[in-house]
Amino acid sequence: MTHETNRLPDASRAPRLLLPALFTLVSLAVLCTLGTWQILRMQEKHAFINRLEAQAVAPPAAMPAASGWAGLDPAALDLSRVVAKGRYVDGPVAGVRTTVAGGPPGSRQLSGFGRWVFQGFALDDGGTVLVNRGFVPEERYGEIRPAAGEATIVGFLRAPEARGSFTPADLPERREFYTRDPAGIAASLGLGAVAPFYLEAERQGDGLTPPAGVDPRELIARIPDNHLQYALTWYGLALTLIGVFVAYALQARWRRPAAP
Repeated sequence: MTHETNRLPDASRAPRLLLPALFTLVSLAVLCTLGTWQILRMQEKHAFINRLEAQAVAPPAAMPAASGWAGLDPAALDLSRVVAKGRYVDGPVAGVRTTVAGGPPGSRQLSGFGRWVFQGFALDDGGTVLVNRGFVPEERYGEIRPAAGEATIVGFLRAPEARGSFTPADLPERREFYTRDPAGIAASLGLGAVAPFYLEAERQGDGLTPPAGVDPRELIARIPDNHLQYALTWYGLALTLIGVFVAYALQARWRRPAAP
């Protein structure tokens, strides 16, 4: 009889499962919420990437009129493909330090440590916009001279780049920057008021002659898209937690009491 009693669940241990159960439920709610949030972010990111891919092959639209710049949201315009007509502003260029990753095998592009080359561009319909003419490896930056004369530029409108916590301080007196900030760069070039966005010139030619403009396919390829991986990680942790709790509960419920 004693032998059979020892094999029955120990009801006195049931209250000991209350706190682990509450902890498990709260943790599961947090983990599942994080996983679902990553799925939603993935859907938003894919919609964003699809929009960029469509824009990359669409005919360029006209530049927004300078008279309406004050009412525009630069973030909403980001990576819109446009055509700008005007004249390069006489004067120096500014460099924004950056590192460009190498392309896939077989690709032909400049890469490594270098700078984006910025110069003012006076539009035919009034107003001035900063143009990112493209990337130059650091060892060739001294070869770059200001562009001059009239030009038609096809490129992408970009919102100002945010400064991170560890971004080095800009050196405007040397026209050397670490963020693509139109207002700060324009001040160092003596341009006065400029557009609240900048124009990133589209790559022309083989991409090996600096400054090499941007290829929209490379921009899109660099957009991080790890949300599914993160979601699976959170959901996997949730399943693991369930398994741990079930194992703990079974062990606590069926554990034999110590012999007297």
